[in-house]
Amino acid sequence: MLKKLKQKKIWIPLLVIILGGTGYWIMNSSEDGEISVQAEEVIRRDIIHKVNANGKIQPEEEVQISSTITAWITSITVAEGDTVQPGQLLISMDEKQYRAAYNQTLSGVKSAEANLKQVKAQKERTESLFEKNLISKQELEQIEASFELASSQVDQAQSSLLSREDELSKTKLLAPAYGIVTSLTKEVGEMAVGGMFNPGVVMTIADLSRMEVLVDVNENDVVNVTVGDTAEVEVDAFPDTIFYGVVSEIAHTAQSMNLGSQEQVTNFKVKVKMIDPPGNIRPGMSSTVNIITEVRNNVISIPIQSLTARSENYKRQAKSRAMKKKGDRKKGKGGRKKMDGGVAEGKNNGGWKKDKMIEVVFVLKDEFEGEMVPDGKKYAVVSPVDVGVDSDTHYAVKSGINEGDSIVTGSYKAISRELQHGMLVTVGDWSEKGRHNRQFGKTEDDDDRIKND
Repeated sequence: MLKKLKQKKIWIPLLVIILGGTGYWIMNSSEDGEISVQAEEVIRRDIIHKVNANGKIQPEEEVQISSTITAWITSITVAEGDTVQPGQLLISMDEKQYRAAYNQTLSGVKSAEANLKQVKAQKERTESLFEKNLISKQELEQIEASFELASSQVDQAQSSLLSREDELSKTKLLAPAYGIVTSLTKEVGEMAVGGMFNPGVVMTIADLSRMEVLVDVNENDVVNVTVGDTAEVEVDAFPDTIFYGVVSEIAHTAQSMNLGSQEQVTNFKVKVKMIDPPGNIRPGMSSTVNIITEVRNNVISIPIQSLTARSENYKRQAKSRAMKKKGDRKKGKGGRKKMDGGVAEGKNNGGWKKDKMIEVVFVLKDEFEGEMVPDGKKYAVVSPVDVGVDSDTHYAVKSGINEGDSIVTGSYKAISRELQHGMLVTVGDWSEKGRHNRQFGKTEDDDDRIKND
């Protein structure tokens, strides 16, 4: 028994010395506090990139019925919610003054036509007399001028008659297209105020069987959106229901809000045509649209929370830390000792140079730098990655890891701050709660992250 104990006493310090020489176990030994992480295996999956935007439901076709004349409304033949057909009479207005003006102009036309007829006869007689040399050319020219004037007067009178006829016709408002009356702003007895540049809207007709969503897309996202992209449409009034649509139009001009402030936002209007909208959907309803801009099928992927950033000099930094810890252990913690060949991290030619940051994940290994992992542990090794399109939960990976690799997925604190190249870690159990949190990019360490941030 004593012999075995002595053997153990000899073996334990020897093991510490060997591992200490590498520096990787020491930097994460129980003296410094052990890091527990969660992990999952890298698999292939479909990655769907979506652009999220909010907006309002509106009809594809909406017609505002307005009056271009001013008159009292005498009758309204429809009510809100009624279906109308093209050419159907909607509103009648008092036509007395416009009928009187029409009749007066019509009389003027008849008078001008009678005068033209008389002048024409005089012109014909004058031409006959001129051919017989019974009158002078001057007299002929005078009658010809009178004829031209009479003809012009007829044309003018007929134009005025057309104008009066148009005004008279505008006392009847007809449906220009099929649709449903969605708004009625006037009643019988009220006056419809007309104007060419600012006509008063008295009624709105829309085809509610053809609906679209008008959304605001951020300038950083709109470059990825193209006409024809499929979209998922969620309407607040229809919870837990997803409708589908297609991008039909993208504005070429931006709209900016909060100009001159830090909150300035630049968006582009995008129309998404809904496919088979429900019959009870209404204009103005709030909606959220997820536009599918890119799809990658069966690609290597990683969870979003696994991706982090480290210095491109992560190998040198890890070695430097290991040497420093080794030196500190030799002289006792808290001591200061210059390391032979040591270089201040980031120091270059007497100045400080900021290290370039690269995107990485931590891959769990059983071996690192020729050293096998102790029982129950894994080496967390930095692996630079090149990621592509992302979904709500995952990145597609172009290079850097392989299918079947085990990567660190939590906690947030470990991935973002604590883990360094070559650290020894303990892989914790991944509970049902943890899997749920991972799905939404959360970890059990989020509360700690919020406090520290």
